[in-house]
Amino acid sequence: MSYILLIASVFLGAFLVFILKPKKSIVRLLLAFSGAYLLSVTILHLLPEVYQETTDYKKIGVFILIGIIIQSILESFSKGAEHGHIHIHSDGTKFPSLLFISLCFHAFSEGLPIHNTGDNLLWAIVVHKIPIAIVLTTFLIHSKYSKKIVFTFLVTFALMSPFGVLLGDRISFFTTYATEITSFIIGVFLHISTIILFESTENHKFNLQKFIAILLGVLLTIATL
Repeated sequence: MSYILLIASVFLGAFLVFILKPKKSIVRLLLAFSGAYLLSVTILHLLPEVYQETTDYKKIGVFILIGIIIQSILESFSKGAEHGHIHIHSDGTKFPSLLFISLCFHAFSEGLPIHNTGDNLLWAIVVHKIPIAIVLTTFLIHSKYSKKIVFTFLVTFALMSPFGVLLGDRISFFTTYATEITSFIIGVFLHISTIILFESTENHKFNLQKFIAILLGVLLTIATL
């Protein structure tokens, strides 16, 4: 079931672009909601779980910091695609290799701890992927890449998280170091979710619609406790 949901979330985002062509304002609200939901799941579910798994709290903190740092490095290649803002321009003549590699690594790594954390992380990733897929698909179309490149990019991206789930459950290395991997992903999510919330605010002005979207994301997480 987790494989289907993860793949479907990407294609749902792409479908929305091709069929509905959502406005930027709607996408920003979806990003704000997904960022709040991702941050809430990280704080209310993932953090307590990893701290219950071990008494080596310093080690957990180190891996969280590593996740934040690695994600910062990845964004220098992806140009912000993980949080819905692709700050690059392309005429469609050159395949965006660095964007592709960094997004695939991100998607793969976030799938690794799903079997050890339950449905909360799964749904957080699914909710996160939909607006990201919308932004990514919009970028690929506007960059005038061929349909073959767009399709290959999206299919590969959609398969990376399920591939991470599969290896995270089957490879002994990932099961042995599940707590460390989850701590790493917490750092990644903390970085991404806070960037989403900060970047979705224009000129630091209060936006009622965005505030409601964020509040709904938080409340939805609390309701699942």
